[in-house]
Amino acid sequence: MAREYPFYCAGEWRTSPQRLEIRNPYNDELVGVTFNATEQDFEDAVTAAQRAFEVTRRLQSYERAEILLRLAEGLRRRQEEFARLIAQEAGKPIRDARVEVQRGIFTLTTAAEEAKRIGGEVIPLDLMAYSQGRFGFTRRFPIGPIAGISPFNFPLNLALHKIAPALASGNTILLKPPSRDPLTMLTFAELLDEAGVPKGAVSIMPMDRTVGDRLVTDERFKLLTFTGSPDVGWDLKARAGKKKVVLELGGNAGVIVDRTANLDVAIPRIRTGAFAYAGQVCISVQRVFVHRARWDEFVERFVEDVKKIKMGDPLDEATDLGPMIDDKAARRTQDWVESAVAEGAKVLVGGKAEGRFFQPTVLVDAPKWHPVCSREAFAPLVVLFPFDDFEQALAEVNDSAYGLQAGVFTSSLEHALRAFEVLEVGGVIINDIPTFRIDHMPYGGVKDSGLSREGLRYAIEDMTELRLVVFNRVPEIS
Repeated sequence: MAREYPFYCAGEWRTSPQRLEIRNPYNDELVGVTFNATEQDFEDAVTAAQRAFEVTRRLQSYERAEILLRLAEGLRRRQEEFARLIAQEAGKPIRDARVEVQRGIFTLTTAAEEAKRIGGEVIPLDLMAYSQGRFGFTRRFPIGPIAGISPFNFPLNLALHKIAPALASGNTILLKPPSRDPLTMLTFAELLDEAGVPKGAVSIMPMDRTVGDRLVTDERFKLLTFTGSPDVGWDLKARAGKKKVVLELGGNAGVIVDRTANLDVAIPRIRTGAFAYAGQVCISVQRVFVHRARWDEFVERFVEDVKKIKMGDPLDEATDLGPMIDDKAARRTQDWVESAVAEGAKVLVGGKAEGRFFQPTVLVDAPKWHPVCSREAFAPLVVLFPFDDFEQALAEVNDSAYGLQAGVFTSSLEHALRAFEVLEVGGVIINDIPTFRIDHMPYGGVKDSGLSREGLRYAIEDMTELRLVVFNRVPEIS
């Protein structure tokens, strides 16, 4: 019989009449059963978050840091358990799942350090005669209850990118984990009490659309932080009212392989960037622009490398590529590939769904207006294009509604700096793939790819308000 996972509401474990079965994308086996929160659960969680904020806002820096370090240690003790659960409910290959857990530990540990570094600055104000004798300094204050919505593709670490900075900055948070794989964060909730998180400061609750929509519209939340699809994210922002909104959305990440690129480095990295977790990563490599002088060699070697990718059971240590998250995702990818081929694209390898799996796919000659190029594929497919001029390649990468991250493989410092100056993205990664991320760096996009930045220090800036105090040095009365 499958294990039941209650949800964590206002410091209590609860169930509801709304059962939610979680099945393994690989074999459809039942992984566990949890429950959607009710309207009353939501109300209790928000009320508890408001009440707990009066505690968390007064926690000293060292107290917040110690809580986060205890959470990191709890996750470290149980990291293999978490990795196997991610592999089972998300279909992520076990090697990648272990990396995600290690990143989660790093996220919590780094948040503990950032809790000690929420500072301000002294500002001289005597810059004009009428302001003589005055100076000021700034300090950051927590904003209050936060609403978080996290995605299925990194069910642990992307959720922790909301919880960890919230706790580091003295806030409270109600998190809606993904409905496809919520068990990972419900298991993480077991660590909250033993770490000393104040009761009600964190609630983790699966919700149906009706209840979850209140995270967007409820004015008691001071910030909404959402990671997910662009269409959903921008709709949430339009309905969020006066609260702050942080959106970490998708993209169709571009890579430039310059004439001077080291293909021994570029090819295996681009393979990883395109096909890790079946391409279900918002910074997955989707468009690759290769200098024509390197085109033939790159295409031949890249296709041969892609053919070596092993599909299979996510719990098999040898598996490189697991299933997509559900049948709908595999069918959509098949439809897009078939449509692109009908419009002139050629499939060099892959191109077919095998149940919930989709073969690692490489396309050429795809029209640039087609969804496989112009929209977020979120699938194990990559489209290759030749170019003759580096400026042309930069323009091709920018010819997108998205702007999350881009990669440039080059031995030219001039080209690297030019790419940094010109590319309309949140991050330019030189001699590596746009899929690179370490969790303390500022991460986020422009255009349709989102608003603001994640990364612990940068998330804390959104989760705090800057306040100024001004002192006037008044002469003492004798």
